[in-house]
Amino acid sequence: MKAILGKKIGMTQIFTPEGAVIPVTVVESGNNVVLQNKTMENDGYNAVQLGFGEIKAKKATKALSGHCEKAGAKPVKFIREVRLNDASEYKAGDVIGVDIFAEGDLVDVIGTSKGKGFAGGIKRHNFARGPMKHGSKSHREPGSTGAMISGHGGRVLKGKKLPGRMGANRVTVQRLTIARVDSERNLLLIKGAIPGANNGFVMIQATVKPNK
Repeated sequence: MKAILGKKIGMTQIFTPEGAVIPVTVVESGNNVVLQNKTMENDGYNAVQLGFGEIKAKKATKALSGHCEKAGAKPVKFIREVRLNDASEYKAGDVIGVDIFAEGDLVDVIGTSKGKGFAGGIKRHNFARGPMKHGSKSHREPGSTGAMISGHGGRVLKGKKLPGRMGANRVTVQRLTIARVDSERNLLLIKGAIPGANNGFVMIQATVKPNK
């Protein structure tokens, strides 16, 4: 499976030769270093571990520095594994560039969504409002939460939708199209929006639904 790590720069738009406008997200990528190869014999599964975003040696822990040093690489900030069906053809220390993708390829983008802090039930779970007339004391409250289960009284069941922290979750957007590949500047232009804030790290891989 083709995959690469990158950093979301922001959104812009490009024009096709016919003059149509395409909204795209610019992702800075390239220079992904292979840190480790995991095989069925040694680890119980086949995978390749990628690293992206060099950091200063003094900012890296000894564990991270030692792990990267085994691959002959400098410490990196973002590390992810890509599961494979068969053993990888890459070796530790190899560098992967944006040219593994081509214009028109379908990809899945995995990132961390924007954190929105504490949110109520209406914003977080699309609850309906209560009556807005005078006398109503339940405008935006979640209402009754305790299920009347025999022998348990009004116990609140696990997984109940309630107000709480919203966002900052792992999100995958599938079947996006590579609009342009800029190998000179290590940029990928992906049609549409991808998860996360600007300067957030993402993983781009070949889609798991190519024949939808």
